[in-house]
Amino acid sequence: MTSLHRIRALIAKEFTHLGRDRRTLAVVLALPMLQMILFAYAISFDVKNVSTVIIDTDHTPASAAYVNSYASSDFFTVVGTADSLDDVDRVFDRNQARIAVLVPSGFGRTLADGGQAVVAVYLDGSEPTAARVGQAFITALNQVYGQRVTIEWADGQGLDMTAAGQLEPRVRTWYNPEKSSSDFLIPGLIVVIVMVVAVQQTAVSLVREREQGTDEQLAISPLRGWEMMIGKLAPWTVLAFGELVAITVVGMWVFALPLRGSVGVLALGAALFVFCSLGLGLVISALAPTLETANMLGLLLSLLPGFILSGFAFPLSSIPEWLQVISYLLPARFMVTISRAVFLKGAGFEQVWPELAALTAYAVIVIAVAVLLNARRRR
Repeated sequence: MTSLHRIRALIAKEFTHLGRDRRTLAVVLALPMLQMILFAYAISFDVKNVSTVIIDTDHTPASAAYVNSYASSDFFTVVGTADSLDDVDRVFDRNQARIAVLVPSGFGRTLADGGQAVVAVYLDGSEPTAARVGQAFITALNQVYGQRVTIEWADGQGLDMTAAGQLEPRVRTWYNPEKSSSDFLIPGLIVVIVMVVAVQQTAVSLVREREQGTDEQLAISPLRGWEMMIGKLAPWTVLAFGELVAITVVGMWVFALPLRGSVGVLALGAALFVFCSLGLGLVISALAPTLETANMLGLLLSLLPGFILSGFAFPLSSIPEWLQVISYLLPARFMVTISRAVFLKGAGFEQVWPELAALTAYAVIVIAVAVLLNARRRR
């Protein structure tokens, strides 16, 4: 019997086992799409409708106009008013608002006299992202409002402000002009979900064989180590690639994710990434003594690093350098770059070939390691 016949027989056996365990198969096929929808809706970096409380102690038309600038903004949602600064602690402690704006008495008079009015803004720092973005929006809002007040004052004094030089920045965002966090997150989320499922499922494959005693049959069979790895990888490769296509379609259909680059490059990167993930799962499966250990290692080496060390949610440049070095040991780092480049930037082979080369080398190394570890265990 040739190698091809032996591999084909093992692949048929693996597909037969998958077909018999219909519950596991249904979970494996449905879970990634469910995770895709849940994560894409639940995870968002878009900060808007930040609850804001106003403390207006001036009660003048000028202070009312200033307060109205918050109410008319899409970023702020004025949820109520307070009487004094003492109420800020109560409002923040009860999570009734994230921002408190205090307009002091004398605000309108100072503006009318051409002076510089001061407004106090308090931020709830228990949510740093909202506080950071809120500070930026408040600064921008006050700059715009201040310019308007200056122009109105100058008009009242009979001064022509149009004769003065002005600076008008025109900012344009490439690739994601609407700054949608879903367009940023979903290409990386696809990678993380596929990695978790692929590593987790293959991590238990060889361990299950040992616990069920069928590994002895494989040990006395004429199968070589590399033949067994191919036979084990093939069914899960088909499933993993099918899952990747399915959740990509969900991302494009449900969340209007654009696909601007080469589909062929994306498919090549996805295939290499699937082999890397499955090979990593087989290494875990060869090392783990029990099914529980394999599950824990699979989750530990796929989910947490996939979220933290792949660039999916956080820029790799913002993490410590020693963690950046460790991230090169994860195939998700390279695939997230490929995915975002193809989906958002319209990249082709010329732009992402270093990442494709890295995935190729990773796949060869990790599958070779899995073959060697399994061969050592069979001796």
